[in-house]
Amino acid sequence: MCPDQETHDRKLANHAEPGWPSLVDLLRSRAEGTPERLAYTFLLDGETKVSSMTYRELDRRARTVAVGLRDLAAPGDRALLLYPPGLDYIAGFLGCLYAGVVAVPIYPPRLNRPDPRLEAVTVDAQPTVALTTPGLYSMLAGRLPAALAGLAWLTFEGDQPDRGRSWRDPGAGPSTPAFFQYTSGSTATPRGVIVTHGNLLHNLAAIERSFGFSPDDCFVSWLPPYHDMGLIGGILAPLYSGFPATLMSPMDFLQRPARWLEALSRYGGTVGGGPNFAFDLCLSRTRPEQRSALDLSRWAVAFNGAEPVRPGTLERFAAAFEPAGFRPEAFRPCYGLAEGTLMVSGGPRSSPPSSVALAADELARHCLVPASSGDGDARHIAGCGRLIQETRVLIVDPESGRPCALDRPGEIWVGGPSIAAGYWHRPEETAHTFGGRLEPSGDGPFLRTGDIGFLRGEELYVTGRLKDLIIIEGRNHYPQDIELTAEGSHPAVRAGCCAAFGLEGEKERVVVVAEVDHHWRQPIDASEMAQAIRRAIQAGHDLPIHEVVLVRHGTVPKTSSGKTQRRSCRDLYLHGQLASWAGEGR
Repeated sequence: MCPDQETHDRKLANHAEPGWPSLVDLLRSRAEGTPERLAYTFLLDGETKVSSMTYRELDRRARTVAVGLRDLAAPGDRALLLYPPGLDYIAGFLGCLYAGVVAVPIYPPRLNRPDPRLEAVTVDAQPTVALTTPGLYSMLAGRLPAALAGLAWLTFEGDQPDRGRSWRDPGAGPSTPAFFQYTSGSTATPRGVIVTHGNLLHNLAAIERSFGFSPDDCFVSWLPPYHDMGLIGGILAPLYSGFPATLMSPMDFLQRPARWLEALSRYGGTVGGGPNFAFDLCLSRTRPEQRSALDLSRWAVAFNGAEPVRPGTLERFAAAFEPAGFRPEAFRPCYGLAEGTLMVSGGPRSSPPSSVALAADELARHCLVPASSGDGDARHIAGCGRLIQETRVLIVDPESGRPCALDRPGEIWVGGPSIAAGYWHRPEETAHTFGGRLEPSGDGPFLRTGDIGFLRGEELYVTGRLKDLIIIEGRNHYPQDIELTAEGSHPAVRAGCCAAFGLEGEKERVVVVAEVDHHWRQPIDASEMAQAIRRAIQAGHDLPIHEVVLVRHGTVPKTSSGKTQRRSCRDLYLHGQLASWAGEGR
């Protein structure tokens, strides 16, 4: 737990929503006050085949799961959630809360191939039980990974009202752990963030206020329910604010991104979003005639977060979908992380997103200098909204622990009731990450986010990840800038699928890994393509590239939220394990 646990718990108790000390109380109040109101609709085929639940049905199914857990786990034990996306997953998650058991959401096991992340999370969380559907369990039986083989298994599917009648309220409060959100692993081994009921209630209230949610809203989400944005933003935020959510499998979206837009149009969606790559994907995989057939006029909150927000993407998307009624002011760039429960900054509704243009050469020297008019090399950085309620953000020199001057970016430090309790069974990492204190005042504790950024008034701007920063001859290079330049250097480079990283040695060298878009059908000269990437980066960043590696579609490793795992890509490169592209079939 964090160094000031008593202070942490007291803050949570003071800031929990009146009458709702836990999410159990929240759902119970919905089931009693508006039992027949639609809670969730899941698009079974990503389009028209649906399954739905009211608040009454959701409460009943959660009680059923909780009663089933009672004989397999004690309050405080951990339970793996190994459901495919769908209503069973939601009932299973809330059923854990109804039992006082700590939920551990994670992707279901991959059949016939190792899943290191699943095994690492299982070993770390030390669960006593795993929840899944009967169908998935039957496929897994006999070939479970070693880490899962000794667990008790609970399989429920659909509604079984009689089983939940003996349920008893576990008496959860603001400081009770609700679930472990395992970090994305974009820069380190996944760690279990202890998210309490109080953390969730505070963050959900802040999201509601920042985005102006009301019972008249309608959320349409494709986001993975195992990730904080999909679970908290796409599932729990609608429950908190009392409006319906229409959900689909992430795979259905990735196979045909237009499904998400069509669902927003069909259901009159007012809220929906995702990482920046999702908007790029909608641009590249839809045609003008598809766009003009949509009605996106009710879409009021198009949030964009979890990876760098690109102003160019916002501009292109708004222009392309203007015929469908999409409005640029609907875009809501935001910033958050698992250790902060979800959102740190975002909103407000109906306020156009902001951006700043900075001199790239000065930013490389760690200085914030406005770009001159007509500067073609300017670095455009999107604002990530205003800080959520009762949240402090400081920009700090990570080496000295002192606040940065206004003209310099620094590490983003965050404090407030949404900050999680710490990492599960990692006291030293918890003390370091959650126990930041300013020098020389000792003010704190603050969460050290590992992200670099700056404040302009009430707006937060994020420039990159501290651990991903590439330093060449004293100049800072943000890998996402290099990757963006690589994407624009040749039409066959797949958008959002490049990785730039440094190699240590007598002199740090830079490698760029770029996926070749498998939708590109014209002949490609691999040597010419690599040279185009080199030339563009040299011209745009004054940076020689040690090697350009062209790889097949799907090779660059990503987290569940779409973040590029640059360190994992670097490891694959060093071990010669990248699936190189050599013009196969062209």
